[in-house]
Amino acid sequence: MGESGGRNAAHEMFDADVASKGLGIELVSVADGAAVARMRVTAAMLNGHAIGHGGFVFLLADTAFALACNSHGPVTVAAGAEISFLRPVREGDLLEARATERTRYGRSGIYDVTVWRDDEVVAEFRGRSRTLSQGGGAAA
Repeated sequence: MGESGGRNAAHEMFDADVASKGLGIELVSVADGAAVARMRVTAAMLNGHAIGHGGFVFLLADTAFALACNSHGPVTVAAGAEISFLRPVREGDLLEARATERTRYGRSGIYDVTVWRDDEVVAEFRGRSRTLSQGGGAAA
């Protein structure tokens, strides 16, 4: 997936995303309604079972989701999301989250994100978005 002609609103949002950058998440690509983000699992991301904590996998998927739904321009936030963890991740794994827009209607949207380790799916995420009103306040 390539970028569609330079920077867009998603790039601007990611530039200011202290949480994602602090975890080493990289923006790989972004285009209208799609994005790819990558993260290496570190020792600090392991849970008490010595596997990757699901919250970090969720955060990677959520970052790709945010990039995809903000690629269109207006400020868009999550209205809800769910994730299915399919395989455990381990320290050193390089994870890639690929987000795809399924539909947009009015100020709402639905996006699917698949989290990969090499050629293996480790999680499936579905996010619901809401574009904020022009005044910047939350949608009613």
